[in-house]
Amino acid sequence: MTILLNDEAAQVAFGRWLGQTLAGRGLVYLEGELGAGKTTLTRGILSAYGHDGAVKSPTYTLMEPYELDTARIYHFDLYRLGDPEELEFLGARDVLGDGECLKLVEWPSRGEGWLASPDITVTLDVMAEGRRATLSASSDYGRDVLEALSKPR
Repeated sequence: MTILLNDEAAQVAFGRWLGQTLAGRGLVYLEGELGAGKTTLTRGILSAYGHDGAVKSPTYTLMEPYELDTARIYHFDLYRLGDPEELEFLGARDVLGDGECLKLVEWPSRGEGWLASPDITVTLDVMAEGRRATLSASSDYGRDVLEALSKPR
């Protein structure tokens, strides 16, 4: 599934729609070059669950938890991860194994060999104007989410 996002507002709106469809659970990989808008998409996803504060990429802390009224969401940014084993020291194994929360992982290739297969991968590509989001599913749950997203809102 591919969606064109003309500007930041469209990217946040798409994130909100994706967040609503995910229903507060799953493992989502967010891929794309620096500046592609992975954190902007995360802001939209978080807004689907009532978060209206700032969303910053947890580049230095590696993980940012969001305990919201309707969901527990963990935002990972593995860009500065030196070794996938570092995730063990964060307690990430427990978080990533929790099927009752939503996990968003930027730069998942840095955790290769340690991370589970995602339900959905969102790849963001920078276009002349806006972004192109390409979504793929790797689980039955991910396929159900993509099927729901393909229906008109």
